[in-house]
Amino acid sequence: MSRVAYVNGRYVPFAEARVHIEDRGYQLGDGVYEVCEIRDGAFVDERRHLDRLGRSLSALRIEMPMPLSSLRYVLRETVRRNRVTDGLLYLQVTRGVARRDHGFPETPVKPALVVTVRALDRKKIAASARAGISVITLPDDRWGRVDIKTIGLLPNVLARQAAKDAGAKDAWFADEEGLITEGASSNAWIVTREGVLLTRPSSNRILTGITLTVIKEVAASLQIKVEERAFTVAEAKAAAEAFLSSATQTVMPVVAIDGIPIGSGEPGPVTLRLREAFHRQAEIGPRIV
Repeated sequence: MSRVAYVNGRYVPFAEARVHIEDRGYQLGDGVYEVCEIRDGAFVDERRHLDRLGRSLSALRIEMPMPLSSLRYVLRETVRRNRVTDGLLYLQVTRGVARRDHGFPETPVKPALVVTVRALDRKKIAASARAGISVITLPDDRWGRVDIKTIGLLPNVLARQAAKDAGAKDAWFADEEGLITEGASSNAWIVTREGVLLTRPSSNRILTGITLTVIKEVAASLQIKVEERAFTVAEAKAAAEAFLSSATQTVMPVVAIDGIPIGSGEPGPVTLRLREAFHRQAEIGPRIV
């Protein structure tokens, strides 16, 4: 079946989907996005994703492209038309189409909305989790407001390619003090030798992931202590366990950092408990397809 995209009021064949050449997202990176997991034909944590979308839009002074009830309908209809039961929904809002100028358009324009859906192979992701992945560390050279989920991701793109070139799966950024901020498209976690979960506290230096928020709730339900504080690259390499979290991978074990095995060099028991319990804690919506 051919894929379908929603582009500015129309459902169109994916291969024919187009945006205007002067869309400010294309020319200036002036927009935000969200990625929401679809599991067994239902959204995972849709409410939280839409709440964060609203915060990102507000930070950039971009209007919501339509009433929230209408947006929810568009998201569901896009999933239905693609008949995806396990996958990801990508939602992007830009300031809209206007003559290229760094300042906001003098005449207000309608925000542009694009929604796409793609299937995911859950078995393949589960196989990665059983084996674990490796990451590298890189200096954090991003702008100072990564708490806004903008589409300006060039440093993340370069970091992910550097990881690929090094034979790793992802990259973790480290700030000027040698403290881990987050991954190229994920949040970073370690488990100390004492069994305490560490992750960096929310600030403008990280994007507070929806998955991160749910993991803290999962840990509480499992009576696993969570401490929100920054940790060094050295601490990460000496940890009992490490993992990353994202909407795509939920909880993904990290078994090596910069080529150094973490703990036993295999996915650890705390990480695997969190992964197994994640979807019992997440908000699963009604079935769409």
